[in-house]
This record gives sequence, structure tokens and C-alpha cells, in this order.
Amino acid sequence: MRNKRRQLGVTLVEMMVVVAIAALMVGLTIPAANMLLNSFESESGAKSIISSALASARAIAAKEQRYAGIRFQKRYDPNNTDPLNESQYIIFIVQDSNRTGLANGFRAADGIQPMKLPDSIGVMDLLYNPSLGGATPDISFANSNVLRDTTTFSIVFSPSGKLVIHDVRVRNRDGQTNDSSNDDIFNTIYNVETSRIAMFHQDDYFTLPTNYGLGQESSRNNFVIYDTKKLKQTDVNYRWTKYLSLLNRFYINPYTGTIITQ
Repeated sequence: MRNKRRQLGVTLVEMMVVVAIAALMVGLTIPAANMLLNSFESESGAKSIISSALASARAIAAKEQRYAGIRFQKRYDPNNTDPLNESQYIIFIVQDSNRTGLANGFRAADGIQPMKLPDSIGVMDLLYNPSLGGATPDISFANSNVLRDTTTFSIVFSPSGKLVIHDVRVRNRDGQTNDSSNDDIFNTIYNVETSRIAMFHQDDYFTLPTNYGLGQESSRNNFVIYDTKKLKQTDVNYRWTKYLSLLNRFYINPYTGTIITQ
């Protein structure tokens, strides 16, 4: 009986071996998990997210037989003075002149929630309005309205699934500008900043200082992906010269909707 009990027990050495193996396994899995997480926050990870969103937008356009696409936009935070501290999202949009009350009016697609991009990266069209921030790109990209404008743009597909350049002006699903809409995605300044009903400003503001760089504009066929940390670390007066102008520009194949690098 005593010998049998000894065989069923666990010695201190055996227990230490088991603990050491467990610690080794944890040590190996943490870097692997970090690598997986970092992959989603890299340029290649962002391209994968955007590629999936583009494919979904093409499918929506074909299924609903209307112009549809994706819109990149920062979620406005009144507590932030720097747009680089605001989270950027991908919102699925569809053209709907009846509900928006605009000939080129787009609204958020029904039943699809915005997709948040990792805070470590962002997407820009790198187009700027000199009247908002100055005569040169460097001066312009030091301006918060210009940063919001260049991080807010759309990519649109026709009902046949072809990429097109189309005027886009987003509005809430009720087509309202008088704060009466309960749309929780696009809405008026009051419903975004005060009542906090909605996530994003709609395109109804054209005069400074409250236009946030937003307004009707043509959809795009290309974009750049920036590293948020690197852009923040770049001298605010030389963001274009020392960083943004050096980024790879990604284009979208007009027939397949896939991302290509030029």
C-alpha cells in the first residue's frame, strides 16, 4: 500500500518541470499573439481590411442595383483638438436621393455598422484645400480642418461593380438638417457633439470655423496609409515634406475593385 501511494504522488522535481514547461509555453505564445495583433495594425493589415470592405461595397452595389461604396471618416471627439487622436472608421454608404433629399446624396447602408480602423494607422486621400490651411502642403497639413478633410473621403462603385468617380454628399437617413433625425451614424453637428446620437458629421457645413473640412466632393480611386505615431512625431510644419509626400500611394483597379500599388 505504501509503495502504491508513493507511485501516485508527484515529486517536487516533477512539479518544477511542469511549471517550467508551462512558463515556456506562455513565453512562446505571447510573442506570437503580439505578432498577430501587430499584423492587423500594420500597412499590410490595413490593406486587408480595406480590401474586404471594397469587396463588400461592390457586392452591395450589385445586389441593390445602386451606387454604393465605403467612406473613410474620423469620429469627431469634442475633447480632442488634434484629429490624429480621433479614431477613423470605414462606413458603408449607398446613394439614396429619395431619403437624403439630395441628387448626389448618400446615406449609411442599412444594417451594417461602421468598421473601426486600428488607432496606429490611418488613411488619407492627401488632397487639400489651400484656402483652409495655407498656400503650401506643409502649412495645410498643420491645420486640423485639412487633416479632417483629407481623412474623410469616399470610394464608390456603380451598379455594375465598376469603380467610378461620383459626387458624394452624405446625410442622415431622414434627410434632415434641423436636428430631428435619430440616425445614429451620420447626423447634424448638434446630434453628434451635444446629444451624442450619431457618430459622424454629415456633409452640410461649408463655412469656417465649423465645417471640419467637410462638404460635397468627388469620390476617389486612390489613397495612402500613414503611421499615426510617425505622423505625430513629424514637425507639424513639415508633415508633407518629411513624411506624407514619401508614402506609397495605393490605387484601385476599376474593374475588379482590388488594391494595386503604383
